[in-house]
Amino acid sequence: MKEVFTMADALVAAQQKPTNTSFRTLVGISTAHWVSHLYMYALAMMFPFLKSELGASYIELGFALTVSGITSFVAQAPIGYLCDRIGSLRVLLAGLVLGGLALILLSLHLSYPWLIGSAVLLGLANSVYHPADYAILAANIDQSRMGRAFSIHTFAGYAGTAVAPFFMAGLTAATGGYSALIVTGMVGPAAALLLVGLAIPDARAEVEIVDGKRQARATILSPALILLTVFFLLLSLSINGINNFGIVALMGGYGAPFSTASLALTAFLTASAIGVLAGGLLADRTRSHGQFAAACFAVNAVLVVIIALASLSPAMLITIMIAAGFLSGVIAPSRDMLVHNAAPPGASGRAFGIVTTGFNLGNILSPVLFGWIMDQQLPHWVFGASAIFMVVTVILALITDRDPNRSRRVQT
Repeated sequence: MKEVFTMADALVAAQQKPTNTSFRTLVGISTAHWVSHLYMYALAMMFPFLKSELGASYIELGFALTVSGITSFVAQAPIGYLCDRIGSLRVLLAGLVLGGLALILLSLHLSYPWLIGSAVLLGLANSVYHPADYAILAANIDQSRMGRAFSIHTFAGYAGTAVAPFFMAGLTAATGGYSALIVTGMVGPAAALLLVGLAIPDARAEVEIVDGKRQARATILSPALILLTVFFLLLSLSINGINNFGIVALMGGYGAPFSTASLALTAFLTASAIGVLAGGLLADRTRSHGQFAAACFAVNAVLVVIIALASLSPAMLITIMIAAGFLSGVIAPSRDMLVHNAAPPGASGRAFGIVTTGFNLGNILSPVLFGWIMDQQLPHWVFGASAIFMVVTVILALITDRDPNRSRRVQT
């Protein structure tokens, strides 16, 4: 009888260990993603303080964000390869510390050259999160829960974005701008210590043994990943136009007062966050992630076309914005599953590093494109162009849909 209980205890322990590891991993990586979005918007939230202290114009301040975006775009794919070579956790810890250091150094040496230097460091730190986060999640989360894990990870990023204005404004009001930069800078290293304390297992690329020597796997660049990179670019363009120019478009082209336009965009963003969590549950219940994403975005395109063409009451406008936001959030976990399924074993860091450069490129191009649309006095086309990008995204989602079992058989 004693042996039976011993075997039962061993079985329970074996079942709990992966679950505990998965939970620790999800908590730690989601926290890191929260920090990444906080740092992504930290400088922008400090513009009033920086303008006052540096005497810089908004063009000069905006240039710092452009520098950060370009740095992240250029560095992200190489960082993905680095993650798979030396371990994603090491790279993630370095990114958290580097991002915090950038803000602390800016506070200690406040000048415009240091602002540009800090923007470069923040861009480099930001390039770490997508390849490192997804590689660690892919290595430590059970496949049956992967969609939900991706959804919680994405939701944490949304939460970081939502908190950034209140966090930075509250700190600045309470402690002053210099101290706010230092305190915010300490968040990254604190998150790094949390990850170390959680003892999250690392993730790195698999290697092959040839003639007794360890051989790194070959490049994973493939037509599928190239299409997914374009897919992510189109997603970024379709959503960023509404996120960044939705308020001015609604006010300029639809006669909506600022309060109504702001409420409509807030409803869109809130519904997106809720949709992400719902999308995680749905992603774990479907194998056809491309078809699911295509269906959601097809409906979304119709809703955005209605906003572009119809004269809507405030109540109807907000209702449709809620539906469109929810659907844009729902597809996020399935979007990530498409990349996960397309990545060969042990190559998640490189795969996500390559594919999510599409997001970075979209972040660089969308302000110029939609700003030009508004300068041409075509506010309806903010939604019209977004709908066009959504339709093309639907086509690519269908093309890039893959069988997860197939990807596991692909050799790099």
